[in-house]
Amino acid sequence: MHCPFCGAEDTKVIDSRLASEGRQVRRRRECLSCGDRFTTFETAELVMPRIVKNDGSREPFNMDKLSVGIYRALEKRPVDSESVDSLLSRLKHQLRSCGEREVPSRQLGEWVMQALWDLDQVAYVRFASVYRSFQDVNAFREEIERLENQPSPAARKDQIPLLPDDD
Repeated sequence: MHCPFCGAEDTKVIDSRLASEGRQVRRRRECLSCGDRFTTFETAELVMPRIVKNDGSREPFNMDKLSVGIYRALEKRPVDSESVDSLLSRLKHQLRSCGEREVPSRQLGEWVMQALWDLDQVAYVRFASVYRSFQDVNAFREEIERLENQPSPAARKDQIPLLPDDD
């Protein structure tokens, strides 16, 4: 690691600890030449699957594009940024752990809608209206009626599972 102050190559690690819920290692370093101290963060670089668009084209996964869409759906909704960051982190983990080299954009969109359904139903309808290209008010009405027939996220959390988890 090069010193950001003098450019020397020799630095030593003074302290290491986990950061960001164990997803990063925070290292406190000292330059052996100038004596200045600085902090570095180390994260694992994992290859994310490519996204296969509806037209068959492929593009790298873009976290910024995903977060913009989610934040747009949540605009002016009473959802704190920590919940949104947690949702984004869960979606990224789900995408990474699916084990596929390519994931259809339709699948990613369904995961986003399920996550928004659990977080905020108004944001879910907003996202679904763009994602599913609602053409008229009837499409909104049908989606809202479908939502009304499903248990709320809070009710689903309180339900006892019929089958035990495979954990």
